[in-house]
Amino acid sequence: MTILPAIDLIDGRCVRLSQGDYAQKKQYDASPVDMVRQYVAHGLHRVHVVDLDGAKASTPQNLDTLRQLAAVPGAEIEWGGGIKSAEALTQVFEAGARYAVVGSVAATKPEFFEAWLHQFGAERMVLGADVKNGLVAVNGWLDSVDQTIDSLIDRFVPHGLTQVICTEISRDGMLQGPDTDLYVRLQQKYPAVDITVSGGISGMNDIEQLRQLGLRKVIVGKAIYEGRITLDQLC
Repeated sequence: MTILPAIDLIDGRCVRLSQGDYAQKKQYDASPVDMVRQYVAHGLHRVHVVDLDGAKASTPQNLDTLRQLAAVPGAEIEWGGGIKSAEALTQVFEAGARYAVVGSVAATKPEFFEAWLHQFGAERMVLGADVKNGLVAVNGWLDSVDQTIDSLIDRFVPHGLTQVICTEISRDGMLQGPDTDLYVRLQQKYPAVDITVSGGISGMNDIEQLRQLGLRKVIVGKAIYEGRITLDQLC
């Protein structure tokens, strides 16, 4: 199993939201660059970073921070938030992101994401499918569209999709455990796609259970910041 430590950014600083609510923000003193250095030193090279300002503004807002993170030797930055145009996607890659996570546009303008899968390659493009009350949420989780995660994945599999991050918003930042049934169902339904678990990881027991159930990737954020999981445990 691949473990991706998470960094959420507002104004270039590490924060965590609860259930995607910007009003429920907790800011941490840790420097994003220092966090990436620590992750890489522990063998966690692929780091999941969300530009929360960008998600809200519908265009990337923390590109300077991305450049700093990408400059850390050994870091492979997976960047999401506000990628809603080819220009924005190009900016993110030029700033040093190895992978780009696209959510809202994939749901609302699927032809864009389809084209990017072909242009940039499925190995660099990640579908961000955020789920709230069974429906896909967009625009920094502020809105929902009349579409399920299954229908979203089905749209892009024929175009080479191999990577999906599914965030169950009601679990995100709550440290109450992931929606295991959802992820097991999706991974079994789409064996050619890596389904990344996102939201709710509270400790190593959650990760070990997911591993035993055959999940391949998991994002861990708040549990690290709150000291419930140490980096040594993740090595």
